[in-house]
Parts: sequence; C-alpha cells; structure tokens
Amino acid sequence: MGSFSIWHWLIVLVIVMLVFGTKKLRNIGQDLGGAVKGFKDGMKDSNGEEPGAKPAPAKELRDATTIDVEAKEKQRQE
Repeated sequence: MGSFSIWHWLIVLVIVMLVFGTKKLRNIGQDLGGAVKGFKDGMKDSNGEEPGAKPAPAKELRDATTIDVEAKEKQRQE
C-alpha cells in the first residue's frame, strides 16, 4: 500500500494530460528546463569557473567615499 505501481503512475499521467493538455505540459517543461539552466549558469563564477573551483583573488575596491582611517591617524600625529 506504500508504493505506487507503474499502472498507478500511468493513470495519473493520463489524468494530468487530460486536465492540462499536451501543449501546456510542453510549455511547463520548457520553462522548467530554462529555469534549471539559468540557475546553473548563475552558479558559475563570472570567470566561467565551476562552483567548486578556487575563487579568483579579491580586488581592492576604492571609490571617492572610501576613508583611509590609518592615513587620518597619521595626519593627526604629525
């Protein structure tokens, strides 16, 4: 009683096809496949490396709003 046989799954498949229709099921499959592919592409690093690969060294980011605290302290001491 715990598992379904192949006949149960075929009956469920026929009912789903009758309710939704083959065209709608095909569109759902294409959308799902596109979402999985987009997720895999999003998981890749921007350099094209796989997710398990060693990350690239971090670049130091500075802009006009970055304040160098050590430089300010040096100026105060002088």
